[in-house]
Amino acid sequence: MKTMTIRALRQRWPEAEAALQLETEILITRDSKPVAKLVRVEIQPAQRKHWNPEEHRKWIKKVYGGRVFSSSDDELAADRAERSLI
Repeated sequence: MKTMTIRALRQRWPEAEAALQLETEILITRDSKPVAKLVRVEIQPAQRKHWNPEEHRKWIKKVYGGRVFSSSDDELAADRAERSLI
């Protein structure tokens, strides 16, 4: 395990970052006493689920049941008709 002082870490960050590519962790010291551990994080790409319309329909049915909501199309059309375009 590699060790670095806090001062060296601040002043030579690119070296510390490069060392993390080889080491799994770096021990950070102050006055020759360990105060922290810097560890490498391996970021994995997120596995995003693709949208499935059938599952979405089932979810909507589960959440809203058989309720039918009125359409807002008529209200929007009336509101837009009242506005005048300049």
